[in-house]
Amino acid sequence: MANRLFSSRAFSSTFRLLTYSKVHSRNYASEMSFTFASPAEVFYNKESVKQVDVPSYSGSFGILPNHVPTLAVLKPGVVTVFENDGAAKKFFVSSGSVTINDDSSVQVLAQEAVPLDRIDTQACREGLTKAQQALSSASTEESKAEAQIGIEVHEELIKATS
Repeated sequence: MANRLFSSRAFSSTFRLLTYSKVHSRNYASEMSFTFASPAEVFYNKESVKQVDVPSYSGSFGILPNHVPTLAVLKPGVVTVFENDGAAKKFFVSSGSVTINDDSSVQVLAQEAVPLDRIDTQACREGLTKAQQALSSASTEESKAEAQIGIEVHEELIKATS
């Protein structure tokens, strides 16, 4: 009786494991379809790329084909896109979201995004000074929060262009 009970449990556990792995298996892709856009501009539209590095509030991370499906919030920083020809293009994003799907497609939707080569470092320093002044003169919690966001974005802009 004990042998029958043990073998029945072992079979049941093995059957559940095999059933689970069959139902939840992933289709692995060798390429990654990438879409990257902001309200003002579309930078990539379902184009094949090698890798994408993104800054998120849970930490910066790289995305390759077959990455585990993920949803993350972008923080101000640099998105680096490694294209299939070996070129690496860098963009500054203010905020947004990253979606990595089961089929290895990736969408980066940014509130604001601009290629790094279009950023004026001096204008960023001036923006940081204005944001710091706005924070020191802020009288409401809302204006303090807006000024703090401005400081964070401009500090990241300066770091990205230095």
